[in-house]
Amino acid sequence: MKIDFVLNGRKVSAEGDPMDRLLDLLREKFKLTGTKEGCGEGECGACTVLLDGEPVLSCLVPIFQCQGREVMTVEGVAADPEAQAFLERFVQEGGVQCGACTPGIIVTGWKLSQNKARLRRGEIKNALAGNLCRCTGYEAIVRALERESPS
Repeated sequence: MKIDFVLNGRKVSAEGDPMDRLLDLLREKFKLTGTKEGCGEGECGACTVLLDGEPVLSCLVPIFQCQGREVMTVEGVAADPEAQAFLERFVQEGGVQCGACTPGIIVTGWKLSQNKARLRRGEIKNALAGNLCRCTGYEAIVRALERESPS
C-alpha cells in the first residue's frame, strides 16, 4: 500500500503493509528516531506524535490511518520557531532527564500549551497521564509546563 501524508509540514509518500506501525515507518523509513519505542503496547507514551494535531501513540497506529493526514513528531516540534521558548523551559526546569520519555512528553506538552498562556497543574497532570517517566521526574516536567509562556 502506498500512503501519502504530511510529515512535519512536508508532503511525503511511503510504501508498506497497511498494518505496519507508524512508529516503525517514522524511525526506519524517515529516520526520525526522536520518536522512541518504550513498551510497544501503548502503555508508556514514549512514541507519542501528533496526528492531525492530536496526540496518538504511534506504536498503535497502523499506517493506513495516516493516509491524507498530518503527522508531527518531536523533530517537527523542535523545528518550529514558536516552540523554542517552550523547549527552553524544559531545559531550565530540568524537565529533560534520561531522554526515554522526553520526546513523548514534549509532543504532548506542546499540544497542551498551544494557545494557552498559562496551564493549570491539574490539566498538565491529566494530559501527561499516559506518558510514563521512568526517572520519576514529573515535578520538573510539570514546572516546565506550568510556567507562564512569554509573550
